Amino acid sequence: MNARDRVLALQLRYAHAIDDDALELWPTFFVPDGRYRVIPRENHARGLPACLIDCVGVAMMEDRVVSLRTANIYNIHFDRHLMSPPLVEPPADDGTLRARTQFLVMQSDQSGVSKPFATGVYLDWIELAGESALFRERTVILDSYGIPELLATPI
Repeated sequence: MNARDRVLALQLRYAHAIDDDALELWPTFFVPDGRYRVIPRENHARGLPACLIDCVGVAMMEDRVVSLRTANIYNIHFDRHLMSPPLVEPPADDGTLRARTQFLVMQSDQSGVSKPFATGVYLDWIELAGESALFRERTVILDSYGIPELLATPI
């Protein structure tokens, strides 16, 4: 499988895990010291570090999942990711590569109402190892601060 196909497979497995409420799988898509962050476009464009979510390391991601399952109270919903094909840069000598993917996440509530939840772009730094690929960093750049509901689960 070529590098682009491995990136696409990683991104699709990630989206399906979130959409299927298999949040326990979410940290498994990252290298142990990987980073996941959600940042509004305005902050990213200005180089401002403030993020809505910033998890450094798989342990922090696992803690977030445990918190979501046992402690947090948030609207029960179902996500559906729609993504563009990734724009993938050639791999670097160290086996990493960069990818850029546009996304739209629709969210359905328990009453069956579906509406746009978040739009933006994923900026991914991915490690390739053998036939596998894992996120070294996934930066979710939201088009705006104005997401309509509480941001609880990963995007």
